[in-house]
Amino acid sequence: MSNAPQYDIDVAAFWADPYPDLARMRREAPIAFVPQLGSTVFTRRDDIFTQEKRIDVFSSHQPNGLMNTLMGHNMMRKDGEAHMNERAAMFPAVSPRTVRASWLTRFQAHADRILEELAPRGTADLVKAFALPLSAECLKDITGLTNMRFADMDAWSQAMIDGIANYNGNKQVEARCHAATAGIDAAIDDMIPVLTKHPDSSILSVLLAAGQPIDSVRANVKLAISGGQNEPRDAISGATWALLTHPEQLSLVRDGRAQWIDAFEEYARWIAPIGMSPRRVAKPWSYGGVDFEPEDRGFFMFGSANRDEACFAEPDRFDITRDTGKSIAFGAGPHYCAGAFASRAMVADVALPSLFARLQGLRLDRAEPVRIGGWAFRGLLTLKVAWDGS
Repeated sequence: MSNAPQYDIDVAAFWADPYPDLARMRREAPIAFVPQLGSTVFTRRDDIFTQEKRIDVFSSHQPNGLMNTLMGHNMMRKDGEAHMNERAAMFPAVSPRTVRASWLTRFQAHADRILEELAPRGTADLVKAFALPLSAECLKDITGLTNMRFADMDAWSQAMIDGIANYNGNKQVEARCHAATAGIDAAIDDMIPVLTKHPDSSILSVLLAAGQPIDSVRANVKLAISGGQNEPRDAISGATWALLTHPEQLSLVRDGRAQWIDAFEEYARWIAPIGMSPRRVAKPWSYGGVDFEPEDRGFFMFGSANRDEACFAEPDRFDITRDTGKSIAFGAGPHYCAGAFASRAMVADVALPSLFARLQGLRLDRAEPVRIGGWAFRGLLTLKVAWDGS
């Protein structure tokens, strides 16, 4: 165990709102051991930015980690050449060129269809009625698992991210995760002969064409689902909520003084959908006055880094005009999110402009307060809104 100063948290309160504890840690113990999480956490942006790149010390290879145990050994839990080989095999499915050429028109078609069905209702929970199905339908195309229902894509993604954040060892959470991965394996098995005969630009297709071992194919498709559903889903609903609660910011976009991508990037900084990345200490190391021992576990708290007062003025304020260049919402080192460009396109190029254009007079339903939660993964649980009809 590292000799970092100990910082205790109330787990339920931390799940509801981690930012007060994270701010206090940045001030008083920027590298702290949190016994309730069984990990030494890094909370300052510059510490995370530099140490995440030290894969010789803070390794992503975690043979006994929750992600490996529950989802298989994917590229996020590999370092060096092993990581880069699998990343290169997947890249053709999520490259900027492929997103523009293959996915953007499909994203837009999904958004238009969902909004056309939604518009006459005049009221909805946008998390369930728009953000969830749009993210899932887009992810079905990207992964190649078009044989899944969008509801299963979301449920299985949520079960996996709950599983890999299950540091308290809840057996029911673990069981749901196993059921989800079994469902995904069955969907992959169904689609392999289809995509072998009719290859396309999807992740499953390009991994098969690259000759990747089937265990790696399965693990990396599950990786794409675990992050590729909740991150854009939570960014769509969260950025919508942020703009509705900051009408002066929304006006900047509508008047052409800011862009939808500015709203997306600022939301991802303000409330990072992926708030933490775990690492295994690979060798003795000293940093920031803390001595680390092999097999210690460390958490890089992206959600804290993006509210670091040393890098962002008034970091708790949502401001789409700020410079988000130091944000590490998608990571900082060699494990920078491979799907970042697809996520930006889905949210900023399609979801936000389509939503505000189609649902005129979009506003919060004040009768049902917004609920938000999570620290490893954080997002809105509900977003009840109303608009002026079709």
